Amino acid sequence: MDNPDGSNVSYCCCRFGCRRLSIMKMGTTKYIFITGGVASSLGKGIISASLGKLLQARGYRVTIQKFDPYINIDPGTLNPYEHGECYVTADGMETDLDLGHYERFTGIETTRDNSVTTGRIYLSVIERERRGDYLGKTIQVVPHITDEIKRRMLREGGKGEQFDFVITEVGGTIGDIESAPFMEAIRQLRWQLGRDAICVHLTYIPYLKAAEELKTKPTQHSVKELQGMGIQPDILVLRTERHLDNALRMKVASFCNVDLECVVQSEDLPSIYEVPVNMQKQGLDAAILRKIGIPVGETPAMKPWHDFLDKQRSATREIHIALVGKYDLQDAYKSIRESLNLAGIYNDVKVKLHFVNSEGVTHDNVGKLLSGMAGIVVCPGFGTRGIEGKIIAAEYGRTNDVPTFGICLGMQMMVIEFARNVLGYKDANSSEMDAETTHNVIDKMEEQKTITQMGGTMRLGCYECRLVEGSRTCEAYGNKTLICERHRHRYEFNNRYKDEYESHGMKCVGTNPTADLVEIVEIPTLRWYIGTQFHPEYSSTVLHPHPLFMSYIKACIDGTTEA
Repeated sequence: MDNPDGSNVSYCCCRFGCRRLSIMKMGTTKYIFITGGVASSLGKGIISASLGKLLQARGYRVTIQKFDPYINIDPGTLNPYEHGECYVTADGMETDLDLGHYERFTGIETTRDNSVTTGRIYLSVIERERRGDYLGKTIQVVPHITDEIKRRMLREGGKGEQFDFVITEVGGTIGDIESAPFMEAIRQLRWQLGRDAICVHLTYIPYLKAAEELKTKPTQHSVKELQGMGIQPDILVLRTERHLDNALRMKVASFCNVDLECVVQSEDLPSIYEVPVNMQKQGLDAAILRKIGIPVGETPAMKPWHDFLDKQRSATREIHIALVGKYDLQDAYKSIRESLNLAGIYNDVKVKLHFVNSEGVTHDNVGKLLSGMAGIVVCPGFGTRGIEGKIIAAEYGRTNDVPTFGICLGMQMMVIEFARNVLGYKDANSSEMDAETTHNVIDKMEEQKTITQMGGTMRLGCYECRLVEGSRTCEAYGNKTLICERHRHRYEFNNRYKDEYESHGMKCVGTNPTADLVEIVEIPTLRWYIGTQFHPEYSSTVLHPHPLFMSYIKACIDGTTEA
């Protein structure tokens, strides 16, 4: 039968409520390697996610993985200014933000196997060498490091999942020294797998305004360098700010030994969610199938995706929301931004986000900074910098009845503000910020108090949460009483104060059923004032926006008047 996306394969329902494609009996798994050239930040993650979506719409079971060349074990200890947000998988792996794109576009649930760094590769090899697994051999980059990279690229030793396509994005740019082992691994796999593996290379076509010309030379040099490593790209995706005519595409195809139909342009678009449709129109997925030797078949209609884009284009009303945080960088709160935008689209509004640096928020200027905002989001983070500004923002939201959403540290700031200004504990704080406070309403988990090593010491991944029936949060989840959400934190609500909070109007409406840890607080007498210890933004996708964000945006809309 025909499905909403135009395919004729069967579906199953996963526990998150998303419709997931059943595996096709295609035989051998096919591998797609995505590399980048000329410059970084061209959008390999968006192209990888878009390609995954297109193949998924054709009925194939797809997974996407990111290989990063840095030596950190994971991004968990990286400064958001350097690497953007740290995305957390359901099984508790701290990963690159591109995995958020993979999940939002495709609805698949990534795991620790979808994120690999040079640090993890070397750690694995060194640990095996220390155990004597190599029987006294000299350990070298080739073959030992490259073999470990290949093993992970092939998904060997995983959980036994079967995939029709494994898409592997390699971070960095061709020519980076640290990327060399990954390129050598791809070269070897291309030789070993034959037609079952192809390479997609993303490059940049700059426009020189003074000359009024688009220049292909950087792309030619990038491809030449890739060829020098023994890899001939099968597909070229040309990132461009100007439309490329067929003559330019033909020039690139001729100089780079690539078929014309395999030279695809990725123009600037109003939304990243239009990229899959743009790639489909140019036949990117069809070209890949032909290269691999699979019948192309009919082009999927992808109706739900097009319906989403239609809603995005038709939304004209704007609502303004303040993001109060300390990282003045778009990628630092990427998943939160996307979750708010997605929820806005489904509520038929355009969400205009205004970053408010919490370091500069004071009692004197908070009214000026936040007045006119339909809602406030108190952002997550770590450390003492900027927390007083977040506390002041939470107080403004509470006392002025502005819909306020606190996430992780943001929820903790709501709790501290309430203790100071309602319970009367003026020195109330988190023991993370003030170890000497006499009212540690936020405290470290007992099992974490003896741990000193950074990285991987937090409550990470999906944990269950039981909701109080009749609460606003429970209603937002469709009256479900048991949910599962992703966490990334060390400190918790101190249950010694729970009764006081409850009696003064801040209700603890979500708790972990095993450890009785408070996961959600809300003030039911306000229009929308909810804090979550977990990160709901990690579970919001294009076709299934997160219910809490949907509820929050609706409250923001209800509190504004039509322009």
